[in-house]
Amino acid sequence: MTHENATMTLQPAVFANALVLSVSGRLDQMTCETFRSALGPHLANALAAGQGIVLDLAQLDYVSSAGLRCFMLAAKEAKARAGKIVVADLQPMVAEIFQISRFDLVLPVHAHVIDALQAISNEAASAYLSRQGA
Repeated sequence: MTHENATMTLQPAVFANALVLSVSGRLDQMTCETFRSALGPHLANALAAGQGIVLDLAQLDYVSSAGLRCFMLAAKEAKARAGKIVVADLQPMVAEIFQISRFDLVLPVHAHVIDALQAISNEAASAYLSRQGA
């Protein structure tokens, strides 16, 4: 299911034991609660199933401090439930915000989704590659 409002969408895809959530648009004060509401069930289900979670941020144009707080809460929930959550494919502006705020110490950052999936499991990376036709 795709959750969206005027400026933010969240699209899930499962690859073996990993859930990739593609986030697009802007994550700020206006969209944070929508994002958290959309993310919550995906996070709970993935953690209950023992899946690693990749937040694919290739289409995220902007993240504010409110958006970073959403990521921090997701990271805390994953850690509390012995789960793994990582981010991948940050656009330059989002990557800069992560670095300045030292958020790259809160969530592992990977250059590409395939790298993030490899960090979760070989099976997840293989499933991704086979679906991409590689």
